[in-house]
Amino acid sequence: MQRLACGLALTLVGAAVLSACGSGGSASTSGVVTGSYFRHAKVCLDRNVNGRCDAAELSTYTDDNGAFSLSGQGDVVAEVGTGAVRYDPDTKTAAPVTDPLVFRAPAAANGVVSSLSTEVADLMDGGMDLAAARSAVAARVGVSADKLLADHNKESDPDVKAALKAAINQNIDAIAGAVKEAGAGGDVKGSLHKRMALTDIQNVVVIYAENRGFDNLYGLFPGADGVPGVNPSSKGGYVAQKDFDNATLPTLPPTWGGLTAAGQSVTLTQAQSMGFANKPFQIDDPSGLNGTGVVVPQSVVTRDLVHRFYNNQMQIHGGANDKFAAYSDAGGLSMGYYDGSKMAMWKLAQQYTLADNFFMGAFGGSFLNHQYLICACAPQYPNADSSPAKGGISAVDVDSQGNFLRLTPAANAPASVLNGKAVYQNDGNLTPKDAAGMYYAVNTMQPPFQPSGNAPAAGDASGQYADPAKATTLPAQTQATIADRLDAKKVSWAWYAGAWSAVAADPKKIYNGSVPNFQPHHQPFNYFASFDPAKQAAYRGQHLKDFDRDFLADAAAGALPQVAFYKPQGNLNQHAGYASVADGDAHIASVIAQLQQSPQWKNMLVVVTYDENGGFYDHAAVPKGDRWGPGTRIPAILISPFAKKGYVDHTQYDTASILRFLTRRFDLQALPGVAARDAALVKNGGKPMGDFASALTFR
Repeated sequence: MQRLACGLALTLVGAAVLSACGSGGSASTSGVVTGSYFRHAKVCLDRNVNGRCDAAELSTYTDDNGAFSLSGQGDVVAEVGTGAVRYDPDTKTAAPVTDPLVFRAPAAANGVVSSLSTEVADLMDGGMDLAAARSAVAARVGVSADKLLADHNKESDPDVKAALKAAINQNIDAIAGAVKEAGAGGDVKGSLHKRMALTDIQNVVVIYAENRGFDNLYGLFPGADGVPGVNPSSKGGYVAQKDFDNATLPTLPPTWGGLTAAGQSVTLTQAQSMGFANKPFQIDDPSGLNGTGVVVPQSVVTRDLVHRFYNNQMQIHGGANDKFAAYSDAGGLSMGYYDGSKMAMWKLAQQYTLADNFFMGAFGGSFLNHQYLICACAPQYPNADSSPAKGGISAVDVDSQGNFLRLTPAANAPASVLNGKAVYQNDGNLTPKDAAGMYYAVNTMQPPFQPSGNAPAAGDASGQYADPAKATTLPAQTQATIADRLDAKKVSWAWYAGAWSAVAADPKKIYNGSVPNFQPHHQPFNYFASFDPAKQAAYRGQHLKDFDRDFLADAAAGALPQVAFYKPQGNLNQHAGYASVADGDAHIASVIAQLQQSPQWKNMLVVVTYDENGGFYDHAAVPKGDRWGPGTRIPAILISPFAKKGYVDHTQYDTASILRFLTRRFDLQALPGVAARDAALVKNGGKPMGDFASALTFR
């Protein structure tokens, strides 16, 4: 019988379990505890299947290679206490374990015990067989099923290895929280399940505001990594802003065109903005800006700032964050921040969880970051060089390996930003052609379907399409999105947009500079072929909805879908140039208050974040990821009965952490870009992004 069982196990999961079967038919279990290798971890056969090593159960400790051997067969538990050491064979470094962990492995696959085998075991508790559970976790991680339960330290494919390492680390974060919640004698299996499956959360609402860096709104938040030299809990010093030639600027450049937007009750001119000290400054300083006596409250709209794909990378400047003023068309305004304690959302951040290490998913602006929110990808524009968009291909300088250096300066570019803003040969909407022959849209393009910033072509009787002959009309996209993944698992979802119905009735409300100032490039699903208004009308109507007509009514009735995205209309989204901080703050706080009255609130998670930084400075070092990002740090607040209360979460996140959470919660197949981002971070020597496990509690 032992030989038969081992043969079946090998058929199911391959050579990873060979050592568990012993030799000569003996009933023994040997293997390793990985992630990377855990030394001096207690390992036992979990005879009563309670997820703990009880006193009566046969146990041993792992050696310096993370290896163990036990007589007998069965489910395995590894208790990794604070006396254990985590050894990384890649870097040959050992670190003491600070947070206790519990790993599980099912009897048929107990040769490699890890955080991933723990997830497989949890799915099997729910009724899946080994093959199905292994395939489900592999799909979430983005690797083939045969790789999932092998020793990742011996994986030869660097991309697979990086993906496995990233997923292992994400699971370890969740397991650490589960073990802490279970306590010394609690139901550790139940706690692990709540962390792995997240089934207590039945509704997820994502509110996506506009264009604010973390320092810009929450830089003074107590306990957060805020404005250097101002917030005592800041983790980084201020690096003085540099000129184009890397010389330190004696002062910040003026705010070109004036600091306040046209038509505001307060005016601060370009001349008044000269001579500001080379450091961050408070925009809403009650004593007036820099001795001018001009007070700019949060109700006043400041001018817009450039926030584009290549500019953002140049401002980050390899991680120094010292060229925000140089590569901004708004000069010194890029260094401004607010006293966020005046905001209603600040008070919610104090009550729930503020994430102070959350980065925008992609470099640059709103268009690309909305795309990244739903697909973790950049839109494609095949054959752009022979299309109406060919004039929009950016001119960039690269090094000998083809890595981006900067936008190509124009012939008339000023020698110093103190003399004028940066000027480029062509800062277009498209990347140059890559090695595979593809162009990507990285700055604002218009959707191919109405509502769009491009009107229908003459002769388009339907009026439902944007003119494809316009250079800024993007072809319909076909890459996989979170919608495809949710649909595949029959998870209900909708995108609610402020003024969606209003612009359908009156397109003049698109980019109207007033109310509602609807922004078509903030509607990412409207770029995808599966939402074609003529060919997919029923599907489109089911998922693309109006905020005013549908969202609050659905919330009040307890009828929100399992996943809901909400995009405020332009005048309420906090975008500099056409929206104030105060108006958007009051609106979003009001929406939260109404969600808290919903019958669904008790099982709801609300994520309030921003699409990107809007060109505003932030001091936090940006992790090195892939060609699309991440970009500058932005605010994020997690509001839920399950969010830790009064907590500042320092876990590293990006926009796609929302996708990571949805993928785990609803057992989805990973989107390729999410897995690629985490693998790139790990390959570059960094950490993978989190999936909110650290911000939640299930006590």
